[in-house]
Amino acid sequence: MSDAGSDELDEEQGQGVGTYAGERNELGERHGEGEANLPNGDTYKGSYENNKRNGMGTYRFTNGARYIGEWLKNKKHGQGVFIYPDGSKYDGAWVEDQRSGKGFYYYVNGDVYEGEWQNHKRHGQGAYIYHDTGSRYEGTWKEGLREGYGELIHRNHKFVGKFRDDKPSGQGKYIFDIGCMQTGDYILVEQSADERGAHDDEEVKVIPKWRAKDIREIVLDPIEDLEKSREFEVENLPPENDDYLNEEEGEEEALNQSINEPTVDRTSPLGDETEGDNAAVLEVVAEQHKLRSGTEATSEETEDMGEEEDEEEEENVE
Repeated sequence: MSDAGSDELDEEQGQGVGTYAGERNELGERHGEGEANLPNGDTYKGSYENNKRNGMGTYRFTNGARYIGEWLKNKKHGQGVFIYPDGSKYDGAWVEDQRSGKGFYYYVNGDVYEGEWQNHKRHGQGAYIYHDTGSRYEGTWKEGLREGYGELIHRNHKFVGKFRDDKPSGQGKYIFDIGCMQTGDYILVEQSADERGAHDDEEVKVIPKWRAKDIREIVLDPIEDLEKSREFEVENLPPENDDYLNEEEGEEEALNQSINEPTVDRTSPLGDETEGDNAAVLEVVAEQHKLRSGTEATSEETEDMGEEEDEEEEENVE
């Protein structure tokens, strides 16, 4: 994303205000609907109040960027969509020309951020989706960086823990789809010259390294799951009267309306620095999980045992 070319030209009365065609008030100020061609080549078409952009309007920049949305006293304020010169797009809330509130940002490389903003930066709760890997971060942000509790979700496992300065830090755990998890913590270590492929005179980098502690199996409670399932079924039983059908029709109508409503709700793409750790952790966990379950018969062994029993029964019959 680039904010270059996102500064609009003021349209106060005076020299070099360009041309204007539209409504005016009794003082001759731009007031109401109108269209302006500014001296720098930018154009604006929309609502004015007392000579200032106010209300809904579209501002087009000479570099190809444009903003479509709400204005307040010549500033982007309210809900609006900004399409930047590089093709990235923000769709969400604005406060005095700043991305602030809830909004989506669509990056040129396909990444997407959905969440809270403050002063043009990711700030608060939000989710960032990595287009190339399909990974997803959900958690807290502070001034554009991941900070505090969060989850980094991958295809077959996820990391749950804390982040500091956009990097995993301190205690956390990896949870794997194969039914186990590994606890440990991230510690900061100096990157060796071999790892960074640099000369000795270059600055030494400090990177997070995963230090594993133990691996444990994730055990689900079947009784608890059964009770939850029964509670859900009881809570969702339909009432024994015709009002249920009317409620269903109302819900379907509301759903159709929500589908047809337009979305009004993302500065540079992030990198996933835990990818190397994920591969190594997954390999270790899979191996240890295999060793732990080695005492149980595999599916192939079970089939062979079944075939041997069938052969013995046939011999006995003969």
